[in-house]
Amino acid sequence: MNLEHQRVIITTGARSGLPIVVAVHSTALGPALGGCRLWHYPSWRDGLDDALALSASMTFKCAVAGLPHGGGKTVIAAPPGARLDRRAALLDVGEVVESLGGAYTVGPDVGTSSADMLTIAERTRHVGCRPESAGGTGDPGRHTATGALAAIRATCRHVFGTGDLHGRTVCVIGLGHVGGALAEQLAAEGARLTVTDIDPARRPGAESIGARWVEPDAALAEPVDVLVPAALGGLLTAETVPRLRCAAIAGPANNQLAADTVAEDLHRLGICWAPDYVVSAGAVVYVAHTELHGASAGEARARVAALDELLTTVLHTARRQGISPHRAARELAAQRLDQSTVDTSPGSPATARPPRPGPPAQDSPADRAAPAASP
Repeated sequence: MNLEHQRVIITTGARSGLPIVVAVHSTALGPALGGCRLWHYPSWRDGLDDALALSASMTFKCAVAGLPHGGGKTVIAAPPGARLDRRAALLDVGEVVESLGGAYTVGPDVGTSSADMLTIAERTRHVGCRPESAGGTGDPGRHTATGALAAIRATCRHVFGTGDLHGRTVCVIGLGHVGGALAEQLAAEGARLTVTDIDPARRPGAESIGARWVEPDAALAEPVDVLVPAALGGLLTAETVPRLRCAAIAGPANNQLAADTVAEDLHRLGICWAPDYVVSAGAVVYVAHTELHGASAGEARARVAALDELLTTVLHTARRQGISPHRAARELAAQRLDQSTVDTSPGSPATARPPRPGPPAQDSPADRAAPAASP
């Protein structure tokens, strides 16, 4: 399996003057999907690193889920503390996405919303998750949360012998769109919740659902059954893993591992880590089926619920082979990518074998150039 990116465009937005990175990791299974992240970075190179890692993760996410799509990601790398013209930046993104001719469809991510997709759509038709009032599927966060809840149940069933969450101790790290919705769902399931967020203004809302608040620095060491990372990535490192006091980790945050070796560290410690690219697949599964492949909302919700079964298969494979769940999931993704196959089960969005891509597109010197002024 070739893990090199198929195409990476780094440019300075003509309107916004901001560094914009669009990374297409793979189209071996079909056109790439991935969100547009608007974030403040110390340097545009940090935004590039994010785009590369996140787009690769999207490829694995789509492949493991059996979707006929690859991974992509857009990053608008704003300088720290900068005031920016949001509309201008989104229009710049739309033009870059359109230049790829349908190889990549963009949606919301951290820092962007369904409403922002309407702005991007002024410059490209290759955009998903417009507001429901505009004929789209709206905010995908709720589907991510629903899929994550199914994955948490599967993880608990694997580790504790039951997927019943009543009385299960759970710590949610990050209460944004996805983490907040997931915390509410866990509370409704009867879980004993501990939560945290870098924004203290979210504390009253957390306490209103019966959750216990802890400071962000203390959350990793909470003695809980399940740790649920739901904020930005890179939380699990060689330095933080020894602090963990949980039996399992299953959360929707992307790229939780600082390095692949951390998954092996967790495996050796007996901590079950559910691969984040499976746990967080609810949104891409729902949106791909409804917006791109004509499935009904009910059919798409059933596919999201089936992430329970998918993760169960991954975890059982890992246990049977004596390997980490991360390795088991990657091997499944690699098999599908190498064979360029798609899911042909009933209800699958596609049954045909897509063609293998030709040689990677060569960007122009302007595309390859770094932004004129490094943030």
